[in-house]
Amino acid sequence: MNSDEEKKVVLIAGWGRYPIYLAEALKNEGFAVYCLGVVNHADPKLKTLCDVYAPLGLGRLKNAFRFFRRYGLTQGTMAGKINKKLLLDPLLMWRQLPDFYTARLFAPMFLTRRKDCKDDTLLGTIVRAFGEQGFELLPGTDFIPDLLVKRQKLTRRGPNAAEWKDICFGWKLAKELGRLDIGQSVCVCGQAALAVEAIEGTDECIRRAGALCPGKGFTVVKAAKPQQDMRFDVPTFGLLTLQTMYESGARVLAIEADRTIFIDRRDVVDFANLHNMVIVSIHETDSVKDNAPFAEYPT
Repeated sequence: MNSDEEKKVVLIAGWGRYPIYLAEALKNEGFAVYCLGVVNHADPKLKTLCDVYAPLGLGRLKNAFRFFRRYGLTQGTMAGKINKKLLLDPLLMWRQLPDFYTARLFAPMFLTRRKDCKDDTLLGTIVRAFGEQGFELLPGTDFIPDLLVKRQKLTRRGPNAAEWKDICFGWKLAKELGRLDIGQSVCVCGQAALAVEAIEGTDECIRRAGALCPGKGFTVVKAAKPQQDMRFDVPTFGLLTLQTMYESGARVLAIEADRTIFIDRRDVVDFANLHNMVIVSIHETDSVKDNAPFAEYPT
């Protein structure tokens, strides 16, 4: 980070708890937070939490550039989800009313269809556009490294032998899903794939798995892409998704150590322990072992 800007950062905020969690962490570290909240996505709480707040339309990148210049900022970070279902709207370009710069930038994806609409394609285009204007978008973890969860068993209970087999099976599926840039999460039961995440998001994927596997606990594996760019679309997990797991019948969660942002940690662990759920954070090398690296029950 530039030493002159290290205590000033722009937060481009989408949907979910992560932007709030990140804003609070940045404030606690002494940063002045200038927030661009994506319209119909960002939580209103950010307006009072951040030092400066301005709404940002999805198709208004020029407004974002002006915001950076107005406050003399050069560095920012992106956090939160964008509703990918918008991509299926045939009137997307008309509803968003993009400025000419943004319309031209994304014409190969939405008009001529010369490029695909994968997350890496869309978000990578945004990052490059900011860079060409002289603005650097950095991973949130560059500012707050503790956002990433380390390798560990987070709950009292660890996976039993059958659950560990499902974790290892699901890991391979999740990594292949990520390689293809489709999604991050898979739901598994008895070493069979119940549901894989695509445009609907993690929570809807879990609910679909629950409908297919009622009354029998299943496993959720969430992992980063092999080619993960830590500036965007980093796997993120919090209390709301754990509650969705419990309501849907999932009882085991495996996430990728050092590449997953884990928010609401105390609440998540307390909820999981209360309901005898399992949460483990593992590395790639763990997923090829016959035996779980964490004990099912504490000794």
